[in-house]
Amino acid sequence: MKFNWGTGIVLAFIGFISFIMFFVVKMSSNDRYDHDLVTDNYYQQELEFQDNIEKQKNAKELKENISWKKTEEGILIQFPKDLEIKDITGKVFLYRPSNKQLDFETPISLSDYNLLIPDKRLLDGRWNIIVDWQYNEKSYLFKQEITY
Repeated sequence: MKFNWGTGIVLAFIGFISFIMFFVVKMSSNDRYDHDLVTDNYYQQELEFQDNIEKQKNAKELKENISWKKTEEGILIQFPKDLEIKDITGKVFLYRPSNKQLDFETPISLSDYNLLIPDKRLLDGRWNIIVDWQYNEKSYLFKQEITY
């Protein structure tokens, strides 16, 4: 059999298609390359988007907003000092973009104006912190990307 341009082009196409199919199968079947959506209930969160905008607007209208700082014990979340702590309710959600198994939620229970997220629950790296809280039946939202 004589090797000509047509045979070379056909072999190049077959080689290229085989190469692409190999990577498609490898990426689809290997758990190492498994990337999920940001959250499981993405559409529900999309419906709540306008509510979150209103909550963030309410938070910006406060004299003092929530702040945080890294301590040896963990992350210390500081609530505004001009509010009554017994009227503050809500939850703190820490989201790890690189691994959803590390995500967790903590209810807000305050004895003073500080809430401590223990160091044992946090790994070094990037976290998204979301504090969804209420005071006197008005809702507030604090969102920030942090590096721990």
